[in-house]
Amino acid sequence: MTQAAPLTEIWRGPRAESVHLGHAVICDAGGAIVEAWGNPSETILPRSSCKMLQALPLLTSGAADAHGLTSEQLALSCASHNGAAIHTERVNRWLSDLGLTDDDLRCGAHDPQDKEAHKALLCSGTAPCQVHNNCSGKHAGFLTLNRHLGGSAEYVEPGHVVQKAVLEAFEEATGETSPYYGIDGCSAPNHASSLHGMARAMARFAGASENGDATERASVRLWQAMVAHPELVAGEGRACTELMRACSEPVALKTGAEAFFIAILPRRKLGVALKIADGGTRGAECAIASILVRLGVLDPEHPAARKYRNAPIVNWRGIETGMIRPAATLA
Repeated sequence: MTQAAPLTEIWRGPRAESVHLGHAVICDAGGAIVEAWGNPSETILPRSSCKMLQALPLLTSGAADAHGLTSEQLALSCASHNGAAIHTERVNRWLSDLGLTDDDLRCGAHDPQDKEAHKALLCSGTAPCQVHNNCSGKHAGFLTLNRHLGGSAEYVEPGHVVQKAVLEAFEEATGETSPYYGIDGCSAPNHASSLHGMARAMARFAGASENGDATERASVRLWQAMVAHPELVAGEGRACTELMRACSEPVALKTGAEAFFIAILPRRKLGVALKIADGGTRGAECAIASILVRLGVLDPEHPAARKYRNAPIVNWRGIETGMIRPAATLA
């Protein structure tokens, strides 16, 4: 099948009102496809779902250990965080340890998604800083790697030594030559691959050994940091955080803009990548939760699972009017 497949449905009354089409791949540690929906060869931009790939050179170069980075900082390097105090305080300390400030970041500023942090800025009349950017942890990782490599200040430029290291790691993990890149919301290059390539990369993380080569050891440290600190990877109320907490075994999850999602299942040595064609986040969250249920690592009756799949849609009067649920192919 080369066309996008139905993955998520929105029901109102007795029939589906809307359908989210997409592509999804489950890979084993050898890179073989275990199960797929839609087109595994679809070329995609993984957006923030590939942050653990972008963080690999931070570890393999020796920069992380040279600067004594903690598992919390490694989790933040893979994060798309809410900009809550637990995120910004840690990133600010990280920058301070490097002798840097918010001005050294190149991710840009936006309002924090965290309600309390947003309210505090509004009440104080303070503009958001770059540290509030959901990618500030990734960029602190870039700055740490840049310090180690002795690069120039403009570390997000595609030809910069930092981004060259990221591209090399990305292509090695996906097993593909990236055909192109786009500039992400945080100004860093985001490299394209096939969906199969991203699932293969996630499966390599899942199958990596602490006794393996430098890339394998780095992969293990990154997914372990994500699983140990789900609140730093995203934040309260977010699918990544809630579903990682809900899984019955260690599973690292990461969303990306335009409805991308990955999963790393170390005990099963499986990697998952999915893309909803229309960019609808609700479709991606339902689909990834449904795949986790299908793989037996998420109880379908867990409140977090019920929030994202088979979840009631309620109108302004509190009346249940419909449901968001997996398509028959995922159910």
